[in-house]
Amino acid sequence: MEEMFTGQVLIINIAFIVLGFFFHAYITRTNAIAASKQSKAILNGAQKESDMMRREAKVQAKDAVLRAREKSEQDLSSQRKDILDLEKRIVEREKNLSAKLEMLSSKELKLTGRLTKVQDQKDALKEKKSNLEDLIQKETHRIEDTANLSQDDARKIIMDRMEDELKAEASGLIRHAQKDAKQDAEKTAREIIAAAIQRYAADTVCDITTSNVPLESDDIKGRIIGKEGRNIKSFEAVTGVNVLIDETPELVVLSSFDPIRREVARVALTDLIEDGRIHPSRIEETVARVRKDLDGTIRRAGEEALFGLGITGVAPELVQILGKLKFRTSYKQNVLDHSVEAAHLISMMASELGLDTKIAKRCGIFHDIGKALDHEVEGGHASIGETLLRRYGEDPLVYKAIGAQHEEMDRTNIYAVLCDAADAMTAARPGARMETTDLYIERMQKIEKICNQYAGVKSSYAVQAGREIRIMVEPEKFNDHGTLLLARNIAKQIGKDVRIPGTVRVTVIRETRCVEYAK
Repeated sequence: MEEMFTGQVLIINIAFIVLGFFFHAYITRTNAIAASKQSKAILNGAQKESDMMRREAKVQAKDAVLRAREKSEQDLSSQRKDILDLEKRIVEREKNLSAKLEMLSSKELKLTGRLTKVQDQKDALKEKKSNLEDLIQKETHRIEDTANLSQDDARKIIMDRMEDELKAEASGLIRHAQKDAKQDAEKTAREIIAAAIQRYAADTVCDITTSNVPLESDDIKGRIIGKEGRNIKSFEAVTGVNVLIDETPELVVLSSFDPIRREVARVALTDLIEDGRIHPSRIEETVARVRKDLDGTIRRAGEEALFGLGITGVAPELVQILGKLKFRTSYKQNVLDHSVEAAHLISMMASELGLDTKIAKRCGIFHDIGKALDHEVEGGHASIGETLLRRYGEDPLVYKAIGAQHEEMDRTNIYAVLCDAADAMTAARPGARMETTDLYIERMQKIEKICNQYAGVKSSYAVQAGREIRIMVEPEKFNDHGTLLLARNIAKQIGKDVRIPGTVRVTVIRETRCVEYAK
């Protein structure tokens, strides 16, 4: 029995082992199948992800290609534009070269004619030389026969005689040629100048030393004067302009030799009247604002002058400086109008001579630009103008012509001569200038310069046609005794250094203002 039981147990154990083996094989197969499915899923996912990345890469590559194509097209368009601009410049240069070639051809024809004359003269001189050699031989034999001289002595006597005769004849020919050339040059110059004057005509306009401000009613005069005259005193002190309020109905007159001060005062007073608030602090604010706005007016004046002449490519700083000439006069002639006239005249003369009219116009409009700064910079207006134009990149022909004005330096081009001629024509026409006004302005400027050289003087203004000088001083640097001494010293120096008709009243103004703010 025991052996049977043991055999059954063994069979059961073997059966369990076999079942365990099959169960383990089943489990292993199941896991393998699951792993295979999972690997397939992973492979499918990786395949999909790679496909997606490939599509994204294609899209990005297309975008990059499109951007590169757009950039290349933009570069090509800019290059085409540059090429077109270059072609335009080349065409313009070809036109200029054609004009210059035509001018050179005409000059070559003239030179050919002159060379023909010179060749004829040389042939004539050769013929005379051969005749003279024959005469010299005859004279040599005659002198040797009669005077018993050696050949060398005879040659020396004859050569000295013939040299004197040739020098006299050559001198006569040179004088005759110079006379003919001078007459032809004077005749041609007169014709060119007459043609330029006939083609250009300008109105005779003279600036005056007063400006009128119209009023709506005479009641405004009292507001301008203010209580105890404080408004008018403040206005005159700030602007340096004399305000004349008389019995003339609905009119106030502003008087000053300086046109810029007069313009600032006119605009400021007009604004104050329109605003209605007239008191010292408002006057100071308005005058300061108008002075700032005047820069725009000056710039527009320069731009309008250049636009009227068709001149472009001028530096903005030069335009601003040129506009200042609107408020500068020379012998009572407006300098900006004078410069525009000179530009037209020199352009006409240049066209008659076959020169570059654009260069000529630039010479004319800039020939007096130094006068806008001659009260700030040392030197004559011609040298100041040359330095300015050189600094701001103007053509060398232009700034050299400006610097050569009035024979201040050696003249190196024909534009300098034409510039002086145009300057003289526009200044010399009847009514263009009045010397007495310029001398008066020069005297006023000299008086102000004497006052401003003293330490502690803020500003000075010559008013009432130079009969009074008002001096604003820094109050912390002077006391009452110091202001009295300053007025006495200035009056003494003006009487010594300036020739004045009558007397000049020197008024020193020392004003202290204390300002606090309530909170």
